[in-house]
This record gives sequence, C-alpha cells and structure tokens, in this order.
Amino acid sequence: MSLVSKTREEPQLPRTRWRLIGPGLVVAATGVGAGDLVATSVAGERYGYTLLWAAVVGCLIKISLAEATGRWHLATGTTIFDGWRSLGAWTTWYFAIYVLVWGFVYGGTAMAASGLPLEELFPDGPGYRTWGVLCGLLGLVCVWFNRYAVIEKVMTVLVGVMFVVVVVLAVRVTPDLGELATGLWPTLPDGSVIYTLSLMGGVGGTITLAAYGYWVNSKGWTTPRWMATMRLDNRVAYIATGIFVIAMLIVGAELLHAGSVALDDSNQGLLDIGDVLEQRFGTATSNLFLIGFFAAAFTSVIGVWHGVSLLFADFVARLREEPGAGSATDVARGEREGSWPFRAYVLWLTFPPMILLFNEQPVGLTLAYGVIGALFMPFLALTLFWMLNTDRTPREWRNGHLSNAVLLGAGILFAVLCVHEIQDLPWWWEE
Repeated sequence: MSLVSKTREEPQLPRTRWRLIGPGLVVAATGVGAGDLVATSVAGERYGYTLLWAAVVGCLIKISLAEATGRWHLATGTTIFDGWRSLGAWTTWYFAIYVLVWGFVYGGTAMAASGLPLEELFPDGPGYRTWGVLCGLLGLVCVWFNRYAVIEKVMTVLVGVMFVVVVVLAVRVTPDLGELATGLWPTLPDGSVIYTLSLMGGVGGTITLAAYGYWVNSKGWTTPRWMATMRLDNRVAYIATGIFVIAMLIVGAELLHAGSVALDDSNQGLLDIGDVLEQRFGTATSNLFLIGFFAAAFTSVIGVWHGVSLLFADFVARLREEPGAGSATDVARGEREGSWPFRAYVLWLTFPPMILLFNEQPVGLTLAYGVIGALFMPFLALTLFWMLNTDRTPREWRNGHLSNAVLLGAGILFAVLCVHEIQDLPWWWEE
C-alpha cells in the first residue's frame, strides 16, 4: 500500500492544484520578516523607485533556491540534510554550529520584532520586551500542540493580513506609475552597489529556504509526481512576495523619499513609518500598518519555530542513524514533528534568547552570528548546485542551464555579501 493516501495523490486538473498551495506561502511569509520591511522601505526612502528591479531579482533568486530545495526532496525521496551529509562530514560540523548560534540570536531578534508593533498599538500595556516574550511563548504553544496542517492555516491568515495591509497602504500613498515602471530598468545610483546586492540577496529567506522541502513533505508531497504542484506553489508564493516587496518599496518612495524623511536602518525604522502615516493619514492608517508589521514579524516566529525545528530533528535523527532518518516519507508521516529533538529546538528558540531581550548581545556572540550567518546562503546555493548536478539526483530532475546559472550566480552574490558582512563586523582588534 502506498505511504501517501489516495486522497493526497497529485490531482491532474490545474484547477485542483490551486487549492493545494500552502508550503510556498509558509516559506515566503517566514522569510519576509521585519528586516525585509526595513530593507525595502529604506531602499525606497534613499533611492525612490530606482532599485525596484533589484527587489524583483531578489524574489526570482529565492524562487530558484526554494524550487531547487523542493526538487531535491521530491526527486530523491530524501531530505536536504541527507544530501548535505553526502558531501562530507564538514557539512555536519558547519550546520551543527550554525543552527545553535543562529537559533539563539534569531530567537531574541524575532521576539523583539514582534513586540515592537504591539507596544505601539497598546501604549498602556507592557513594553516590547514583555510583548516579545509573550509572542515567543505563543509561538511555542502553537508549534508544540499542532502539526503542519494547522500551522499552514495560521500562517495563511497572517499572510493575508500582511499582504492586504501593505498593498492597501501602497495604493493609499498614490504611487507614481511612470516612475514605478522606470524602476524596473537596472540602474545603480552612486554608492549603491553593496546596498543593491544586499537588497537582492535579502528578500525573503535564510535557513527557512532549506526548510521548504520539509514543509513540502509535511504537506504529503514525497515523490516526483508532485513536482508540478510544488513548482506552482513556489512560484505563486514568491510572486505574492514580489507584490508585497514592491508595495513596501512604494510606501518608502512616496511616503519617505518624496517627503525627505530619513528612516532608521533597523526595526525601529518601521515605527517611524507608523508615525509618518499617522501624521499624514491619521491614527487608523497608522494602526493598520502596525498590524501588518506584527503579522510579518510573527509569521517569522511561527515559521522558524516549526520549520527549522523540523530540520534540526532530521539532523539529530541522521546523526543517530535512526530508522527512516533523512527520509521524505518519514517527514510526511509526521515522525519528526513532536519528537524530542524537535521540541528541544523549539525550547532553544524560545527560552534562552529571552536573555537577549533584556541584555545587550555579547560581542563574541555577535561576531560568531555575523560570520556563520553570512556563510549560510552561499552554503545553501552552492551545495544545491553541487547536489543537483551529480548522480545524487535522478538524471531527469537535475539542473538545467537556467537553474545552474541562477544557483551559481546566487552563490557568487551571497559570497560577495558574505565577505562584505565579515569586513563590516566590529572586530575586537579595531579601535
């Protein structure tokens, strides 16, 4: 008997496939957090519509990376961590260090970002740190007691909120359609090269792109027969992300650039946007933006708490050589959800990072996070390039020329950003 029930077999009619879209929305929403809202808003504030093309290219890069991850899971019947293990022990060492340090720092960052808009929406309530703790606990409860199907429904609602809010705001600020169209032509303003590369490389994803294959499997898609559905799911999600990013850039261009308003290049800058919206359109519009800000930040909490915990659970199972470790069908059965490594990593994301909400990040931890975090995206792009061009992948599902060009180009782009990120770190020997 098939491990995937007949009710979950891939439908033949495109109309039916549309109803199955879900994992792509989850990975896109998780990847597009407060940091991306800031980056696109600052791009609009500093350069108007000039860098619109870079944001669109960034979405296309993420489509290719997510498609490659999903294709590996479906074509091989194994998980991406199983593929990484096939490249040598060095991948295991890198991932082990990365996932522990990244999870600790990211947990604090995600909770703080979720708490900021709530502090503004409820000024008589607790501060953003307490709100952040409550958001972390809510994410913990949501992931601890629910499987992927429920997580997807919650994320879909939050995606709808953030998408509608930002698009409504973009319409409200009355974009200049002529300038908007001009921004699709690649142009580099003076001094904008690194910023442009960062915008291209930062739209919607880090380790969550690697989690996409696990969400694909959790949906019940485990074989190549689901390939067309996965690709549709991925493209629709990132087209929606592209619209979202363009809308946020419009807000930055019309609201900030046109009014010569400087934006803080941090999550605090989003609160500045709320203040400008309140001055121009009133409290209701400002609150609407803060709700969208919260939805964008909190999707990253739920998505990371679930998706990266799945990846970590698979990592532990593969290290322990457990039966079914690295198997796409075991992920589909829910063997990883609720396992002790899964729950241990959810706890790791929630409780230790609360320390960072109330204390400054130690310099050493900041350096380690900056270095290994900058290394992950070139690691992902180049390992996928390697795995999908060798006999590890069935011939019919290996990379074509376009996939190779995008993955290799993305790897080079991320490597350049990695070097720049490391150079910009506050090294201890600098005065």
